[in-house]
Amino acid sequence: MKYSTVIWDLDGTLLDTLPDLASATNYALRHHHLPEHDIDDVRRFVGNGIRRLIERAVPAGASESLTDDVFNTFKQYYVSHCQELTRPYAGITEAMQTLHRAGVKMAIVSNKLQPAVDELYKIWFRDIVAIAVGERPGVSRKPARDMIDIASTALGHDLSDAVYVGDSDVDIATARNAGMPCISVTWGFRNREFLIDHGATTLADTPQEVADIILSD
Repeated sequence: MKYSTVIWDLDGTLLDTLPDLASATNYALRHHHLPEHDIDDVRRFVGNGIRRLIERAVPAGASESLTDDVFNTFKQYYVSHCQELTRPYAGITEAMQTLHRAGVKMAIVSNKLQPAVDELYKIWFRDIVAIAVGERPGVSRKPARDMIDIASTALGHDLSDAVYVGDSDVDIATARNAGMPCISVTWGFRNREFLIDHGATTLADTPQEVADIILSD
């Protein structure tokens, strides 16, 4: 096989989390009497962690204290509702099971809050993925490599034969910062043209294509 270790992004790569993210964002905005956004707006806002999502969602010029309040409301709501509309993308479960049976070690890294990552990991991936790393105190978010290093240590593998799989420009930068090749998927929050414009070199249109690349000689 080409790679023995895979580090997966979560949102937009393994799971379509956008409906729940949009719902939680609009709940927080509505709670603070602020205008809401449609799902395409939220799609553009995601990718750099939920703090940046909220900073982009509140009106321009909003005070830091108001942004903090919206952010805290979002966090409280999302952790309890992150699983309601979220589902794996078609073919993800099958592709990951194929890799698991082949002996590929897998981890997840996400800029999502660790409690929400834990909840989604428990529901969908705990039987086939060794560790899921989310946003936590003292650890820099992607595109810094810190989460990758935590996952690599937990797996007991260095990154010499590892590949990163993600759907965004942040993921491309994360892989680059970790010295890893990147497979950019086109079914997530960013389209093919955007990914190529931001440096994608290997693209996959389906989860099975990702598995085929990983298992190829």
